Amino acid sequence: MKKLLFFFYAIALVVFSSYTVYEKEKTISDFKLKSATTNRWVSLSDYKNAKGFVVVFSCNKCPMAKFYSQRLNQMDAKYKKLGVPVLAINSMDTLAYAEESFKLMQKKAKKDQFQFPYLQDKKQNIAKEFKATHTPQAFVIWKNNVGKFVIKYQGAIDDNAGEPEKIKHHFLTDAIDDLLQEKEVATPKSESFGCRIYFRGEVQKMD
Repeated sequence: MKKLLFFFYAIALVVFSSYTVYEKEKTISDFKLKSATTNRWVSLSDYKNAKGFVVVFSCNKCPMAKFYSQRLNQMDAKYKKLGVPVLAINSMDTLAYAEESFKLMQKKAKKDQFQFPYLQDKKQNIAKEFKATHTPQAFVIWKNNVGKFVIKYQGAIDDNAGEPEKIKHHFLTDAIDDLLQEKEVATPKSESFGCRIYFRGEVQKMD
């Protein structure tokens, strides 16, 4: 009887452990969004050899997001060659914020010389899938052994937006480096700050 109870306990433990791992690694579905950088549609499946992606929710108006344009260009130049391209996504409600229009996204992409896609999530579905809440907010998604992309990191790009020379923690690039070395991400989550993403129909409150 004791052996039988131990057997069922062992099975339950394995099932629970598998469930826990599954819950921690949220799968992200392929998506297709239009890029203000090139005026073309972009999807994850376009990148056949990608090991993963840096996905940063950004926008035109957020003062915090503006600090990171060149850092994202530098990141894309370094990691795209290693199979980890940068994708920036604007999920702001264009009905509430006229300054987040696709036309003004194109203007920003040109002004800041974006080398990476700057995508418009017009229906805000991608922000909801990632559970993105503000800009800039960074995610690293990584291809698992069954070809699905899962979230491995979420949070801040680094710990000093305004003074890059004083950065002590490069959260985002450290996560990418860990994954490229086939290690677990040492810091899978960090706290980030910026402008709130309000979803269409949501009551806007003063923070």
